[in-house]
Amino acid sequence: MSQHTPSYYAASANDDSRHPKLDGDLQTDVCVIGGGYTGLSAALHLAEAGFDVVLLEGERIGWGASGRNGGQICTAYNKPMDEIEVLVGKEGAQAFWDVEVMAKQLIRERVEKHNIDCDLTWGYLHTAAKPSHMRWVTDTFDEWARYGYTDTEVLDKTEVQERVGTEAYHGALWEQNGGHLHPLNYVLGLARAAKEAGVQIFEETRATDVQQGANAKISTPSGTVSATYIIAAGNGYLGNLIPHLHHRVMPVKSFILATEPLGEEQARSLIRDNDSVTDSNNICNYIRLSADNRMLFGGRANYTGMEPKDLFPYMRPRMLRIFPQLADARLDYCWGGTLAITLDRMPHVGKVGDNLFFAHGYSGHGVALSGMAGKLIADAVQGTAEKFDVMARIKHQPFPGGPIRMPMLAIGMLYYKLKDMMS
Repeated sequence: MSQHTPSYYAASANDDSRHPKLDGDLQTDVCVIGGGYTGLSAALHLAEAGFDVVLLEGERIGWGASGRNGGQICTAYNKPMDEIEVLVGKEGAQAFWDVEVMAKQLIRERVEKHNIDCDLTWGYLHTAAKPSHMRWVTDTFDEWARYGYTDTEVLDKTEVQERVGTEAYHGALWEQNGGHLHPLNYVLGLARAAKEAGVQIFEETRATDVQQGANAKISTPSGTVSATYIIAAGNGYLGNLIPHLHHRVMPVKSFILATEPLGEEQARSLIRDNDSVTDSNNICNYIRLSADNRMLFGGRANYTGMEPKDLFPYMRPRMLRIFPQLADARLDYCWGGTLAITLDRMPHVGKVGDNLFFAHGYSGHGVALSGMAGKLIADAVQGTAEKFDVMARIKHQPFPGGPIRMPMLAIGMLYYKLKDMMS
């Protein structure tokens, strides 16, 4: 029986509901492939709109990135807004910004509407890892203000050190409307809401073949699903199921370390206001506290596709460089998972043929954007595709290199690692 990867999230999950395997053949309006934020979001919205929806998950709900990530609810995209404006024009860039704002609001609304217990907390610090990175902080502050986003504040080195117990940061951009949550409990809450709305959820039911066309069919080891529409929401775990998408995203490993519970006093000495924290390095660290006052320290992206045998010594030195005062803290959990990036680091949203919709490649910004992408797909299935079409306007190029694309990316990322190490 499939189990979640051992992690702090799995150990503190508040819902152990299981869903059956598919056994036989079904006919439905919409078949969703993937039981993470994107797939469940699309399924929930479509079921609420009256569609018959079947969702297939190869492992367990939230088994992939949606149940293992850092829980950071990020603002904007992994590309500056002025570069997005070059790609889609000013009006298109404003639409992208509006989607991002709605993405965070969607999380807030779903947690309240469906009573999802996921430790949702607001407040986010984007820290400058080097003095020269303060230019990025002030530029980002100005850029976001141009889009009407003003719930932000630029902090100098003294001010950021009052909020984060480290000398590693030289300032920060603080925002009120970013935050963090327990990612597995959030995705489990979405699954409960989707099931209550009428979605048929099947776990341990891996899609093995997709036949497109007017009579679309998804094959699994134990049955088939015939559908009018297909939604591909496998992200970094989709593999080559849909060849057109395979080379336009790259699976990347990232890792998270969880300490023992530190107690309220020590936890607040590390992150005073319980904000989510990231730094400005190319290979960034992402940091927050859990509801029971553990330090959750993530980062050290791996572009080779391989995972170290022992993650604790792999991650611990990175954490101690930022928080040396945790040298004696017991380490309780360390785990990894796969996210997906695109060549231009923008989400890949679109349609293949007339009835296969997809969204993936959130490039580290998936907690909020994936749920919104699912909603936009649901809107497009219903015939309202304005914002979906804007997202789909970015034409993503495949990663170069063919069968050696992973080694090529790993070599390329060495440049950015070295850049992070330079003063």
